[in-house]
Amino acid sequence: MATATHPTTKKSSSKKTSTKTAASKSSAKTPSAIKLLKDDHREVEDLFSQYQKARSDARKTELVRKICLALKVHTQIEEEYFYPASREFVKSEDIVDEAIVEHASAKELIAQLEAGEVGDELYDAKVTVLCEMIEHHVEEEEKEYFPQVQKSDMDLEAIGTRMAERKKELMAQLGGEAKH
Repeated sequence: MATATHPTTKKSSSKKTSTKTAASKSSAKTPSAIKLLKDDHREVEDLFSQYQKARSDARKTELVRKICLALKVHTQIEEEYFYPASREFVKSEDIVDEAIVEHASAKELIAQLEAGEVGDELYDAKVTVLCEMIEHHVEEEEKEYFPQVQKSDMDLEAIGTRMAERKKELMAQLGGEAKH
């Protein structure tokens, strides 16, 4: 298995108590990596739900912009921090590789949506397919991938802190607001 690129991803057994205590004090400000990712999942699910109910082109345009921004930031922090750090903690690296491939497919649809506009041929279909892809991706992560990582010694608070900081940077660069 590949080794993680982040040297602080494993907790030593002698530091577990102090790390947990420090993490619980800081968790009010920064969620664990998995909580941050699940919160992102819920946010995007809500945006897709709003899109399905939206009637005006202006509202659909606003929602697609938010969906694309949220997904671009989410995929980037997962790929920069969570996936590399978690490789050594999962039973098979295939789960990480498949998640990366799913991201690539989502990014392609995001680019098509950003290049188009509401009313274009196949626009609503692209939003629907993106939604379905994300639903599948989220289900696999939350039912298979995350439980493996949660049972490991991966320092989810440290990774969560880095991810939250990077998310804030990316949101500022891309014109959004980070919720964490």
